[in-house]
Amino acid sequence: MRRICVFLGSNAGHRPDYTEATVALGTALAREGIGLVYGGASVGLMGALADAALAAGGEVTGVIPRGILEREVAHKGLADLRIVGSMHERKAMMAELADAFVALPGGIGTLEELFEVWTWAQLGSHDKPCALLNVGGYFDRLLGFVDHVVGEGFMREAHRDMLLVADNPKALLARLRAYRAPQVAKWIGRGER
Repeated sequence: MRRICVFLGSNAGHRPDYTEATVALGTALAREGIGLVYGGASVGLMGALADAALAAGGEVTGVIPRGILEREVAHKGLADLRIVGSMHERKAMMAELADAFVALPGGIGTLEELFEVWTWAQLGSHDKPCALLNVGGYFDRLLGFVDHVVGEGFMREAHRDMLLVADNPKALLARLRAYRAPQVAKWIGRGER
């Protein structure tokens, strides 16, 4: 695993453990020689992640749309900041550069990015692992809803299990390394569970 794409908040949230876990992940990636791909911002958890990885000697690639760059939130300390024209281009480039995807606490942008790459995995467009770093139970309610989706017959359990979950960076990286994509059709037949 050469690079991991991390989706996370451009705000820091209210709880200090969000930033602490973000810094721990950035440091762990650098120490393990895994490059970071992220949205290129200097603010919120995004900035904390990049700063931690850089401080630990890590490789950091930021991908930022020109419109966000012009709002002066781009990280000025990156040797590799790629400027693209749109959010669509940003997500495509980040996906191309990464060998795995991780979401940390964040808002609707974080969730949208995670759900898109997870959908691509479910459809077989890639076999890269998708994961949540579930800091302080941040994603517990989301995971409960995803289990509800399975229970209602809109997703196979195998596809739900494609979303790896851990509550600390060490366990998360171990799960990402051990991941093997399931070989199961996306569509559920009538009467099938």
